[in-house]
Amino acid sequence: MSRVVFLLTPQVHLLDLAGPAQVFSTAPGYELHYVAESPTVPTWQGVSLQASLTWPALVPDDLVLVPGWRDGYGYFAKDTLTAIADHHRSGGEVASVCAGADALGRAGLLDGRRCTTHHDLQDRLARSYPRAIVTRDVLYVADDRVVTSAGIASGIDLALHLVARRHGPAVAARVAHEMVVYARRNGDERQASAMLRHRGHLSDVVHRVQDRIDAGFAESLPLGDLATGAGVSERTLTRLFTTATGQTPLRYQQMLRLERAEYLIGHGSTVESAAHAVGFGDARMLRRLRSRRDRDSCSL
Repeated sequence: MSRVVFLLTPQVHLLDLAGPAQVFSTAPGYELHYVAESPTVPTWQGVSLQASLTWPALVPDDLVLVPGWRDGYGYFAKDTLTAIADHHRSGGEVASVCAGADALGRAGLLDGRRCTTHHDLQDRLARSYPRAIVTRDVLYVADDRVVTSAGIASGIDLALHLVARRHGPAVAARVAHEMVVYARRNGDERQASAMLRHRGHLSDVVHRVQDRIDAGFAESLPLGDLATGAGVSERTLTRLFTTATGQTPLRYQQMLRLERAEYLIGHGSTVESAAHAVGFGDARMLRRLRSRRDRDSCSL
């Protein structure tokens, strides 16, 4: 029976905690402990939790996990940070969700290691711990028994990754199925999908068209049909869409197809089968889009 110690601070995020806790309580062979520096821990969402003031005796097979918290909180005493570092020094594994990476940084565990956090906190983490190698816009990173993840729901991905590594992918798949999680995501997948990255505008017309493309990006979506559905001309739609998102409707659809195809390929599909699954007639267009994306990335 391995122990998982959740180290809690006032204003902890419920999902940062509850997601991994659900994974480890569903997986076989784990004993969960909740430890804090005060017996009552208020969460950001308004629910108060009860925690132990005493750490259980840990062995290298155990895990210490620090969930994230509301900005302006998350300060642990020196003895607590020392306990985190001591567990890692003895061969144990430590992990964090979202802002919890800051506690690992203060414990000295990020120096010289790859790590990540929520996209809103990445710059701050890099400034606070200049010796850390902050990997941006990924779901989770594992480096020498230090595992850090992005914000909120990515804690589920982190926990499923740890279960898969310890017990095999079949066990992790059963846990994900039990939790009604659609799929266990790879750590290097982007924190924000293309659907979210291009939604920060105020055009109702473009949002409606994006809704249509998001729901059926694998289908044939002629510009005329999209424009008619939005109640504007093709020319007006192209102008509004490009101004709002920086993409034409076609390029936006291709971006969604490419992102989904990359996900399928990363989970074992061939390029050809992924291309067909996302609506391409064959793999040539998918290969061209991947090549163009790689060239664009190299030019940055």
